Amino acid sequence: MSHQRKVVANVVRGCLGNLVEWYDWFVYASFSIYFAAVFFPKGNLTAQLLSTAVVFAVGFLMRPLGGWLLGLYADRHGRRAALTLSVTLMSFGSLAIAVTPGYATIGVLAPVILVIARLLQGLSVGGEFGSSATYLSEVATPRRRGFFSSFQYVSITMGQISALLVMILLQALLDERQMSEWGWRVPFAVGAVAGVVVMYLRRTMDESEHFKASDARKGGLRTLLTEHPRQLVAVLGLAIGGTVAFYTFTSYLQKYMVNTAGIPKETAAVIGFAALTVFMFLQPAAGAISDRYGRRPVMLGFSVAGILLTVPILTVLGRTTNPWAAFGIMVLGLTFLSGYTALSAIIKAEMFPTNVRALGVGLPHAIVTATFGGLSEPIALALKQAGRESAYFWWVTGCISLTLIATLLVREPSRNSTLDPVGATPLPPSPRAQTAIQL
Repeated sequence: MSHQRKVVANVVRGCLGNLVEWYDWFVYASFSIYFAAVFFPKGNLTAQLLSTAVVFAVGFLMRPLGGWLLGLYADRHGRRAALTLSVTLMSFGSLAIAVTPGYATIGVLAPVILVIARLLQGLSVGGEFGSSATYLSEVATPRRRGFFSSFQYVSITMGQISALLVMILLQALLDERQMSEWGWRVPFAVGAVAGVVVMYLRRTMDESEHFKASDARKGGLRTLLTEHPRQLVAVLGLAIGGTVAFYTFTSYLQKYMVNTAGIPKETAAVIGFAALTVFMFLQPAAGAISDRYGRRPVMLGFSVAGILLTVPILTVLGRTTNPWAAFGIMVLGLTFLSGYTALSAIIKAEMFPTNVRALGVGLPHAIVTATFGGLSEPIALALKQAGRESAYFWWVTGCISLTLIATLLVREPSRNSTLDPVGATPLPPSPRAQTAIQL
């Protein structure tokens, strides 16, 4: 098998696992509209959605622990081993949610089990991001690292799309009562079964040559904190705005269209499905642009557009009932978001040496998602319940401003990459990228 075909095969197998991981994660967000009343006492829709969103946020609290433990595991025992373990944990969490009786049957045990399952999934996805970003970046072809690593968010988006597709199919086959009573359990069961298949696929991936050549004994949290503090701060800053924007424009927007704009659930699901499909194809395009012109120009495009357009986009969408208009508005937001998501893996992986790369990428990213990403929906819903929904739009804008500052302060990562071929002389940037860096 040629080197290029080998790279593609490993990227595909890595992405299939990533797809199932994020399918399981987003099934919760997508179907919470239906099972909110199952796990919690009766109340108005916003209160029940707020309860499920809080549990969604609780799952995020485990992500720093997952980023630390599985990141350390990936740096010590290999990317392949860590990725296999993470998908196993995710599948167990999905299975638990699929079979847990509701509040009316077992009372308070229902939300307790739900929380435990989400903690397990949070541990899994916290380790998945760093290990996956590291693996895809390390196996990618030099000078095409932006392109190949962008498939991390292609697979993440495909996970979301798969969750929405299952929702659309179930909505077509089942009525509202059936969906609320038992139909919502189907996607969790599907995710658990798919995890078994992915465990096998990930065990057949080739291990990263970078990991094979590294000395894992020289890594660890102390090494990361003492030798790479500036990189850690940079990753934190880069991740804040992108993470908040990602969960706003992908996960929360579906609820926003239903709960604020008054668009029917079924229509909102179709809009989300179509917009995320467009978003998926934007990832490799943005990644390829970063290979040619550098990471910073693309990240700056996200930051500036996000600061200028977030408030207008969310304001107009909240007053829109036309499905086509809602689709166009959502695509606009996802377009500038691609400037962050396509580069999220590579721009961070290029900052760290191999012996702490998975930990260095995964831990600070997980801390940000726990403190900012996980709180996005609860903050948005709480502000809506308090009658101050528009304040959330400015919160998102402020977070993106922090990413702009971080982008302005970091050096061009592709020019100072630690991902040069093992045993080879570092490759200079492409001529066009060199020109962009000098400018």
